[in-house]
Amino acid sequence: MILVLSASLNPGSRSRILASACREKLEAAHRDVVWFDLAATPLPFCDGAAAYGHPKVIDLGNLIESADAIFIASPVYNFDVNAAIKNAVELTGKKWTGKVVAMMLAAGGAGSYMSAMGLANSLMLDFRCHIVPRFVYATGESFEGDKLADEDIQSRVDLLVTETLRLADALAPGA
Repeated sequence: MILVLSASLNPGSRSRILASACREKLEAAHRDVVWFDLAATPLPFCDGAAAYGHPKVIDLGNLIESADAIFIASPVYNFDVNAAIKNAVELTGKKWTGKVVAMMLAAGGAGSYMSAMGLANSLMLDFRCHIVPRFVYATGESFEGDKLADEDIQSRVDLLVTETLRLADALAPGA
C-alpha cells in the first residue's frame, strides 16, 4: 500500500493539488493507494501524553506502519514544512521507522526550496527512513485554479512516483 499524506489545512491548497497529481499517477500504475488529508481528518496537538491514544492518531499510525512508501505533500511556511505534518510525525513516531518517504512542497517563492531538509533529516535520523533523493518543489505560477498547469512540475511528480516505487519495491521484504 502507498500512502499519500496531504498536510495542508488550507481548503485551496496547492500542495493538495500536488498530492492529487501523485495519487492519479499511482492509480494509473495500478498501485493500492490510501489518501490521508490532515484538513479532512484533523489530529490533536501533540501534548506528550493523551494525544497519542486519540483514535485518528492510531488510524494514521496504522496506515504509516502498513505503507510500503509515503508521499508527503506540504505547504512551505517560513522556510519550513507546515506544523501539521510535524505534528503528525511527532504523534505517530516510530511507525515511520524504515519507511520510504517522498516529498512534494508548494511555496510562495523559489527561495525556500531547501525547506524539505529539516523534516528529511528528522525522518532519517530519528526513524531511519529512506528519503527519496529528489522532491517536487512548486511555486504559485505552476498552478491554475485547482489544477497543476506546469508540464515540468507534472513530469517531476511522475518521476518522483516512479523513483519512489522503484525504491519501495527494492526494499520490500522478499525483494
